Amino acid sequence: KRRCEMAKVCVPLAKGFEEIEAVSLIDVMRRGGIEVVVAGVNEELVTGANGITIKADTDIKYVVADELDMVVLPGGWDGTHALAENPTVQSLLKEMNEKQKIVGAICAAPFALKTAGVLPEHYTCYPSVEEQIGNLEGYTDKEKVVIDGNVMTSRGPGTAICFGLAIVRKLVGEETYQSLREGLLADYC
Repeated sequence: KRRCEMAKVCVPLAKGFEEIEAVSLIDVMRRGGIEVVVAGVNEELVTGANGITIKADTDIKYVVADELDMVVLPGGWDGTHALAENPTVQSLLKEMNEKQKIVGAICAAPFALKTAGVLPEHYTCYPSVEEQIGNLEGYTDKEKVVIDGNVMTSRGPGTAICFGLAIVRKLVGEETYQSLREGLLADYC
C-alpha cells in the first residue's frame, strides 16, 4: 500500500450488532484517516443489539475485496450469527484471507471468522465465545488485541477503542496511532 493512498476498511453490520464496538471502530478509524465503508447485511437501516439504528453506506453485496485493505466485524451475538450465516460475508472473508489482506473481529465475531475458516491459531474474543469457537489452546484473555498473521481480534465493548487504534497503527502507522491515542486519552491502550 502506497503511503499516499488512503487505507480502506469495510465494517459489515447485521441486525443485532454491538453498537459500542461498531461505532468506536468506525469513529477511531476515520479519525485515523482510514476510509471506512459501512456495509449493511440484508438492510440499509441496521438496528443493533441495544436498539440503536445505523444507516449503512452500501449493501454488502456491492463490496469488492480488491478495493479493500481490511474487513472488520463488530460483535453482538445476533449480528455475529447473521455474519456467520451470510454467504456474501463468508465469501468476502475467505477472499480477503486468500489475498493476505487483513481480517478483524471483536467480541463474539471471531465466531464468524471460524465459520469462514479464517480464524488463526491465536485469537481473543468475548469470554465464553471461545467455547463456541472450540480452539481453546489458541485463545487468550490476557491481551486486548491479538494479531496472528493477517488476522486481528479483540475482546469486547471495553476494548473497542484499543482495537480501533491497533487497526490505525497497522494501516496508517505509528505516528498517527500515537497522536490519536493521546487525543482520545486512551493511554490504557
